[in-house]
Amino acid sequence: MNVVVLCSGGMDSVAALHWARREHAVAAAMSFDYGAKHNHREIPFAAEHAALVGARHEIVRLDFVERLFASDLLKSGGEIPEGHYEAENMKQTVVPFRNAIMLSVACGFAESVGAEGLVIAAHGGDHAIYPDCREDFMRAMGDAMRLGTYAGVQLLRPFIAMTKGDIAAAGAELGVDFARTWSCYKGGEIHCGKCGTCVERREAFALAGVKDPTVYASHGALPEKPQTG
Repeated sequence: MNVVVLCSGGMDSVAALHWARREHAVAAAMSFDYGAKHNHREIPFAAEHAALVGARHEIVRLDFVERLFASDLLKSGGEIPEGHYEAENMKQTVVPFRNAIMLSVACGFAESVGAEGLVIAAHGGDHAIYPDCREDFMRAMGDAMRLGTYAGVQLLRPFIAMTKGDIAAAGAELGVDFARTWSCYKGGEIHCGKCGTCVERREAFALAGVKDPTVYASHGALPEKPQTG
C-alpha cells in the first residue's frame, strides 16, 4: 500500500515512519509547523528521517493555529508545565482538535498523490490527556477519511494499543536512531528533562530497557504517575 506518514520528528512518529517503510511504500512524510514552541527543533529531524527512507517530505504551515487557538504548547501561550505527562496540568499543552486538522490536510494530500493509507503514531499513553488521540476519535476520523475520499483512504494506527515504552522497543528493533528525534515541548538547545514529554521519553526508554541517547538538562528523579479515581 502507498502511504503518507504524519511525522513531527518526535520519537513516536519517526518510529512510525520506519515501520511504514518496512510494511508499505512511503509516498511522503508530512510535518506541520503550527507555532508550537518546539516545531523548530523537531521538524528538521522529520526531514532527516524522510531523506533516510527515501521519501518526499512536505512541511505545511498552519499559522492560524498559533493566532487563534489557546494552548501553552504554542509560542503565543504560557509556560510549558513540568511533571508527569498524565498530570492534570499537562492539559495546558493540548492544542484543540489538532489531530483532526492535521489528518484532514494529510488525507486530502494522500488522495492527491495516489496514496491509499495515512499513518499516525497515536499511542495508548496519549489517551489520558489528548481527546483526539483516543480510540473512539480515531475510529470516527478513520471512517470520515474512508467515506470522504474516492480512494477510501485508510487511517493506519500501528501504535494505538502500545505504550511509549513499547514504541521505544519497536523503534530500536527497526534500527531507529532516537538521538535524531526531539520530544521536549520547551524547544531549547537540549531536552529539559522535566516537562511532560521529557518525562515520558525518559520513562519510555527505561521501561523498554533501551539505552536513552538523549542529552537532558536535568536528570532528576522521575515524578510519580498521578493517582486516578
